[in-house]
Amino acid sequence: MHMEKEGGTQMDAVRIIAASRRSLAQANTVHDVLVEAWQAQALAEAIGSHLAIFGPYEVRSRARGLGDASGRFSGGLLCSTATTDGLRAAQLTEIRDVKAVLVGLCQLLREVCEALVGVVISAEEEGMYWTCVEAMDTADESRDHAAGILEKLEVRDRHLA
Repeated sequence: MHMEKEGGTQMDAVRIIAASRRSLAQANTVHDVLVEAWQAQALAEAIGSHLAIFGPYEVRSRARGLGDASGRFSGGLLCSTATTDGLRAAQLTEIRDVKAVLVGLCQLLREVCEALVGVVISAEEEGMYWTCVEAMDTADESRDHAAGILEKLEVRDRHLA
């Protein structure tokens, strides 16, 4: 599944997910964690949108749900340093192994939730608390959609075998 991209770096989703997981692991401030949560949601949205168009027919409607759910997180408004040009998701051009991408995305979104729990616990202002709760809810919903797509692919593969 290849998608042409004008200019910029072309990158497979697996590599972008790995880069996102490394960046999240290195995030050591509230702002950094929120930027990485936003990056992960933008990536989940891009993967969902890509699979809705180019993915296996059986998962396209579920993939639209992933793209829609991920696109609802408005925390990016707080992350002015992560402009559109700085979005890792903007580099997505390929999904070579759909299952590997979905497994990696589920891991990334789980790690985002874990990082946000730490931020919520230490949040000193109500606005930050609710931003993190919204981000956790969105990441969890996106992870559920990705897991559902993965499950649908596994059922399809069992029937084809």
